[in-house]
Amino acid sequence: KILETAAESGSLIEINENMEIASSYIHVEQTLAIIKPDAIENASEIEERVLNEGFTILQTRRVHLTPEQTSEFYVEHYGKMFFPSLVAFMSSGDILAMILARKNGIKHWRSVIGPTQTSKARDEAPDSLRALYGTDNQRNAVHGSDSPDSALREIHFFFPNAILEPLPTSTEAKDYLTRDVNPTLLQGLTELCKRKPTDPLIWLSDWLAENNPNKPIIREPGEITEPSSD
Repeated sequence: KILETAAESGSLIEINENMEIASSYIHVEQTLAIIKPDAIENASEIEERVLNEGFTILQTRRVHLTPEQTSEFYVEHYGKMFFPSLVAFMSSGDILAMILARKNGIKHWRSVIGPTQTSKARDEAPDSLRALYGTDNQRNAVHGSDSPDSALREIHFFFPNAILEPLPTSTEAKDYLTRDVNPTLLQGLTELCKRKPTDPLIWLSDWLAENNPNKPIIREPGEITEPSSD
């Protein structure tokens, strides 16, 4: 989109403004999603919905939890009236755990799955996954992390070897782009607008490779570098 705007405007100021707007929106969250035993037969349909909602599926794992493993995963509910039946249900068959990533991923996934109670989901969010595939308050088809801390713990539970690098916040991403990317990229986009090549992407990639400020300087054998006057 930035490239299209650049080609249309030809203005360095407009290009810079569009790049700053784009960088301010970079904020990706990871969350854990689970397709529960009652909806595992609909896994393909649910995964398609996941992708249509703009998520990237980073990892998946199909597993049959033991009652002990289920108790550990739902430890925050220990002692509640529904805990024994929850453990029995979640250990009754295969589940599919997925690491999902998207802008505002945790909040959006919670919106996609709908309210915990299936009856409420059907009334308030009829297109939600729980409304479509859930049966009751417990057999409600899917799970989603409710906070960043929960997402981190739950992802590590199912994917202990996953390398979860901290994702940049919008401020961190903007600072990085402003410092290390924008100066050279803006020059390239400006030249692109002036020349208007037939294939702008190929032209820009070649220009960036040629004008990369971090490109190593290759000297011919025997070439002598003049000493600095400093």
